[in-house]
Amino acid sequence: MTQSRGRAQFLEPLPGRLLSEPLDYILADHLRQRVLCHLCDRLADAETVDCRLAEEVASHIADDMAIHIRDEEEDLFPALRRRAKPDDDIDKVLGQLFGDHAEDETMARKIVAGLRRCIGKGGGKVPPRLAKTLRNFARHQRRHLALENAVIIPLAKVRLSAKDLETLSGAMAARRGTSPEEISAK
Repeated sequence: MTQSRGRAQFLEPLPGRLLSEPLDYILADHLRQRVLCHLCDRLADAETVDCRLAEEVASHIADDMAIHIRDEEEDLFPALRRRAKPDDDIDKVLGQLFGDHAEDETMARKIVAGLRRCIGKGGGKVPPRLAKTLRNFARHQRRHLALENAVIIPLAKVRLSAKDLETLSGAMAARRGTSPEEISAK
């Protein structure tokens, strides 16, 4: 944990230069999501809500995670679908991941709204329904990340061309408000 502008920071931002290696960036983001899972469990089990932690989790889910999902759905998955060979049987896995993302989005909205309500009340105990959603989200994310790390990323490393990776890098950088030139300068 580091201090940033006087507040605790549990989910370290990723270095912008890592965007030049988009698959490595996604893997690093998956590690942050594993930390997020731990933090969701921690919030669900806490006697009282740590409002700083709750805000960081809510903000990460609403902002960073939403961008990560766009990286995958708008760029990585379509590129992989174009490059996959028939015996890669990628359609079933991608279908599962798209379904997971839809389920994640529903839980994410509940978590963000619920945590922000807790923050608005100045803390207190996490309501039981929100605690259950936090735990389900964390469990679901861990399974989802395992599938992406075991199947999608290794297959992408084999199938995507240098041009595909350059395009992915540019799209990911643009979503984060930076240009490919800025990435290489960082």
